[in-house]
Amino acid sequence: MEKSESIKELTQSVIKVMAGCKGIEKNLTVGTGLGSYKGVADKDVKSVIGELMEANGLAIFPTGITELTQIDGWEETGQYGVKHKQSIFTRVTTTYLLCHISGEWIELKGYGHGVDSQDKSAGKATTYALKYALLYTFMVPTGKIDDTDNTHSEEIKAPAKKQALTQNHENWQKVVEYLKGTGTMTEVLKKYEVSKEHQEKLINDTLKNE
Repeated sequence: MEKSESIKELTQSVIKVMAGCKGIEKNLTVGTGLGSYKGVADKDVKSVIGELMEANGLAIFPTGITELTQIDGWEETGQYGVKHKQSIFTRVTTTYLLCHISGEWIELKGYGHGVDSQDKSAGKATTYALKYALLYTFMVPTGKIDDTDNTHSEEIKAPAKKQALTQNHENWQKVVEYLKGTGTMTEVLKKYEVSKEHQEKLINDTLKNE
């Protein structure tokens, strides 16, 4: 690890930043649907930690980057013909100097990767690298617990698929009885995926024996 001959004052300032930042909430939703998760917004990290660094005489400078970019392309056929699609993956290892106003300094490392279909993968990767270099350097807790420490992705069970309701469904009669008991189609539609072609049949079967 590269550093100045002494880092005593720098270390004292780092400890003060650690003491001043008790945690940053995960207020960012990344992705959509079942694959979405909570994360820490880059602007929150820079705002909270940046103010404490300024107050304690600290600054950080990017000094080096090693990157690897991979582009995958393929063709997709849709209603408007064939379109070219691509996915750009960028992985970076970054180097920073954490400096104190006393002249003391220490070298930090960061790592990040990003995926995008256009030109944003490098920005995502470098943003991720700096954000987590700051969080880990100042030991900042985020949310309740980091996702990677809490649950492994293989432990997350996929939600069961709803069972489509058809006229010949084995539970058809049970659904009819359920509807007669509740007197509302809304409850049934919440419980089952009823196609439009079978809704009229469901209503007729319900009313037939009343």
